[in-house]
Amino acid sequence: MYVVFLHGGKQYQAHQGQIIKLDKINFKTGDQLHINNILMIVNNENITIGKPNIKNSSIISQIIRHGRQKKVKIIKFRRRKHYKKQQGHRQHFTEVKIIDIITT
Repeated sequence: MYVVFLHGGKQYQAHQGQIIKLDKINFKTGDQLHINNILMIVNNENITIGKPNIKNSSIISQIIRHGRQKKVKIIKFRRRKHYKKQQGHRQHFTEVKIIDIITT
């Protein structure tokens, strides 16, 4: 059984017990997070698709840790023009473990 849910403008696919990296959420480590924007539930051969969300269903997850991802280098370069610009970016994330998927 797995679900597709919407969080922070992005869609994620997850199953129970999986650890997922979401965009940064301002909760403390160890807190529970309830996600209600469930788009699709697949249980063996039963597929439920929401319009746009599935009512009376949610995901209970626990926040494991906060962190920053690897650095992404942004390089702008013009040949023969003596122009080179470098920049780096590290995106903040929150690691979440899916504890339970509630469906009705």
